[in-house]
Amino acid sequence: MTSKPQTQTVSPGSPAAGATPPADIAALSFEQAMAALEDIVQQLESGRVDLDAAVTAYERGVWLRRHCEARLSEARAKVERIGVTAGGSVETTPLDVG
Repeated sequence: MTSKPQTQTVSPGSPAAGATPPADIAALSFEQAMAALEDIVQQLESGRVDLDAAVTAYERGVWLRRHCEARLSEARAKVERIGVTAGGSVETTPLDVG
């Protein structure tokens, strides 16, 4: 007997790959998003959240995590190492933080 593949329905506000984040999250700074994410983690860890609220909080947490990762990537791209060449001129090169 073969089983039918399961399909997953993605709600409009869910953090599906390639989806646009909610405007309120997109407007947050890295620090604000991290604080909001920490609040969600504490809320979920407390265990005092009903199932629907927990799912909604989890989805928001995924958006916040992605937002934080994007802000970190942007910051890494902007960071440069400033150095002086053997000839005495100043140059900048991307900082390798890997």
